[in-house]
Amino acid sequence: MRRTSVTTTPPDISTATADEIVANLTLDEKASLTSGASFWYTKPVERAGIPAIMLTDGPHGLRKQREGGDHLGIADSVPATCFPPAVALGSSFDPELLERVGAALGDESLAENVAVLLGPGINIKRSPLCGRNFEYLSEDPLVSGVLGTALVRGLQSRGVGASLKHFAANNQEADRLRVSADVDPRPLREIYLRGFQRVVEDAQPWTVMCSYNRLNGVWTSEDPWLLTSVLRDEWGFDGLVVSDWGAVNDRVTGVVAGLDLEMPSSGGRTDAQLVAAVQDGRIAEASIDTAARRVVDLVQKSVAGARAGHSFDVDTHHALAREAAERSVVLLKNEGPVLPLAPEASVAVIGEFARTPRFQGAGSSLINPTRVDDALAAITGLGGDVAFAPGFTIDGSDDTGLATAAAEVAAQHDVAVVFLGLPAELESEGFDRDDIELPANQIAALEAVAAANPNTVVVLSNGGVVRLGDVDRLARAIVEGWLLGQAGGSAIANVLFGVVNPAGRLAETIPVRIEDTPAFLDFPGENSHVRYGEGLFVGYRWYDARSMAVHFPFGHGLSYTEFAYSDLSVAATDAGLTARLTVTNTGERAGREVVQAYVGLPGSSIVRAQRELKGFQAVDLDAGESRVVEIAIRRADLAYWDVRVDDWTVEGGEYRVEIGASSRDIRVTETVAVDGDVVKLTFDRNSSIGEILADETAGAALTAAFSGADGPAKALTESPEMIRMMASFPIGRLATFPGMGIDDESLDALLAAANAR
Repeated sequence: MRRTSVTTTPPDISTATADEIVANLTLDEKASLTSGASFWYTKPVERAGIPAIMLTDGPHGLRKQREGGDHLGIADSVPATCFPPAVALGSSFDPELLERVGAALGDESLAENVAVLLGPGINIKRSPLCGRNFEYLSEDPLVSGVLGTALVRGLQSRGVGASLKHFAANNQEADRLRVSADVDPRPLREIYLRGFQRVVEDAQPWTVMCSYNRLNGVWTSEDPWLLTSVLRDEWGFDGLVVSDWGAVNDRVTGVVAGLDLEMPSSGGRTDAQLVAAVQDGRIAEASIDTAARRVVDLVQKSVAGARAGHSFDVDTHHALAREAAERSVVLLKNEGPVLPLAPEASVAVIGEFARTPRFQGAGSSLINPTRVDDALAAITGLGGDVAFAPGFTIDGSDDTGLATAAAEVAAQHDVAVVFLGLPAELESEGFDRDDIELPANQIAALEAVAAANPNTVVVLSNGGVVRLGDVDRLARAIVEGWLLGQAGGSAIANVLFGVVNPAGRLAETIPVRIEDTPAFLDFPGENSHVRYGEGLFVGYRWYDARSMAVHFPFGHGLSYTEFAYSDLSVAATDAGLTARLTVTNTGERAGREVVQAYVGLPGSSIVRAQRELKGFQAVDLDAGESRVVEIAIRRADLAYWDVRVDDWTVEGGEYRVEIGASSRDIRVTETVAVDGDVVKLTFDRNSSIGEILADETAGAALTAAFSGADGPAKALTESPEMIRMMASFPIGRLATFPGMGIDDESLDALLAAANAR
C-alpha cells in the first residue's frame, strides 16, 4: 500500500494547490475530509491548516440553525430574508431578477460565514402532487435551466458556493430514500437532466447534490455513469459532489463512483470503511485522493470568498423580496375587468390567509424571516374603506358562522377579495399531496361571498397547483399568488391596486383535474419503483399532444394592458436560430410582456412534442410603445437524444417557430430550414431495409446492389408499396428467401459498402 509522506511544515492553504495540500495528508486525514464533522460542518485538519466550512440550507433564504441540527426546520434559525420560493420565482421568467436574488442570498451567507448554500432546486414538476414542488422552478427544463443558472451566478458572484440539487430524477417525496425512478434514455436526457446540464455548463456551481433515490435501479450516490461519465466527462463539471443529507447507501462504492463528500457526519464510521477498503486493496488510494482534493478545493474557494465582518441591509433585501414577489404574481383571470381596484373602492377582505399569510413551504427550506408583510395591512394602507372577515379557519377547527359573516361583510362593499390557499400541513418536504383540491370549507366560504357580491376576486396561496373549477365559476378575477416570501402581502396589494402591473407567467400547467395529468397512472409507483411511463410528454407537452383542455396553460398570464406581435423573422445560423419580432403595447398603461418562443418539427422521423419552449424574453413597454425583441435559440436546444448513437442529434428539416404569450396563445409563426447533423450508423444483418435506405450513402449502396436484379429484389428499391411493406424487415433475413438473389457473401459485401462512408 502506498503511504503518504507528511512534511513537518504543511503547505499554506491560501497559496498551495489542492494537490500539494492533499499530498501532505495521511490516509486517515484524507478519508476524514470526505465526510462531515457535524450536521452542517465539514471536518478540519488542523495540522494541515485546513479549516471546517459550513454548508447550510436554502434555497430561497438562509437557514442557519442556531444550535444542533435537524435538517427539517424544527430547530430555530437566525433571521434571514425569506425571498419567494422557486414556485413563485419560476413564474417571473426573469433571469436578471433571479441573479440579483442569488447575489443577495450570497451576501446574507457571507454575513453568517456560510460557505455553501444548498440550492437551487431545479427538479422537474413531473406531477402536481409532489410535496416539494414549491422548491422547484418549472415543469420545463429550459425555464429550470435558465433561471437556475441565474441563481447560481448571482450567489457565486459573492464568493459563496451553490449546491445544484437534487441530482437526479428526484420528482416525488413518497419513498424518496429508496424509490427507483425508472426512466427511458430520451426523457431522462431531454427532460430530467437537460436543466442540470445547462446550469453546470453555463455557471459551474461549486457543488452538485446527489439525490436520495435510485435511478434505473442504481443509487444516485453511487452511480459512476451519473456522477462521473455524465456530470464530469460530458458536461465538464469541475466541482464537488455532496450527498443529500443521509443519502449515502455505501460510502466506499460512492467515493469510487464520484461522490466526494458525505453529509452529515457519520461519526467516523464510514471514514474507517474507506481506510479499510484501501488497506485491503478493494479500492485504490487515488480514489480517496480525488475526493479529498475536491473538498480542499471547495475549502480554498470558501476561504478566498469569506469576508470578516460582512453585513447586509435588511431593508434593501426586504425591498428586493417584494420586487421579486411582485414580478412572480400571475393574473389568471380578469373579467370586466374588475382589477385593478380603484383607490376609492370599498373592499371586503375575506380569508384568514390575508392576515395570517402562508408565504413559504415546510421542511428544510423553512426560513426565519426578518419581517413579514400581511396583505390585510397592505390593502388597508392603499385603500379607503376596508373591512375584514376570516371566512374560514385554516387549521380545520370549528368555523361555524364564519362564511355567513363573511358574506354579510362582502355584501356591504364594492369588491370582495377572497384569500384562499393550501394549509402548510398539506404540502411539505417528506410527503406528497393526496389531491389538488382546495379545502372544502374555503370553497363554501367562497360560494357564500360570491352569492353576496358578484365582484369577487380570489387570491391564491399555494406551493403547488390547485384545481380551479369552482374558483373560476365563482370569481370574476383570479390572482395566483403562490408562496411569495416575506414581502408577499405588500406585493399582492400593489398588484391588486395597480401600483404594479402583473407580469408573471405560469411555469407549470394548471390542469382541469388530477386525472388529466401526465403521470396520473404512474405516480408514485409501487414496491420502491416508479415508472416514468409518460416519457417525453411532461407538462404542456402532454396536454398539447393529446389536444386536451387545460384550465390555464403553461406560459399564461394576463396584464392590465395588451400586447400585439408582428413582423416575425427567423434566421438559422451555426449557433442555432434567431427570432426577431416587434412587440407593441396597445393599451393605456406601461407593462411587461414575456415573449415565448416554441419550436416544433412537423413530419419528424422521431416521436416529438408538438411544440417545446426553446427561448423567452421579457420586454418592458410604455403605453403605445413598440420594440424589436430578439430571442436566441441555441442549436443544442434543438437536439434530441439519439438512442442509436447515445448522443445529441439535430434532425434536419423545416422547423416551425411559434411566438406567443403562452403555449396555447400563439401569435405569429414562421418556418426555417435547419441543416441536420450527420449521424453515422453501423449497419449489420439486423439493420432494417428502411434504416439502410434512409441513409443517403448506405441507401445508394443498397439500390446499386439491387439495380440489376429482377423480381422481388428489384422491387425493394423501386416499388413504393414494397419498400413500405418491407421497411422494418432485417436485411439479413433476405438470404433465407429463395429468389432474392442474396447469399451470405453478397450480403456481407452489401453491408461493407453501406458502412464504407
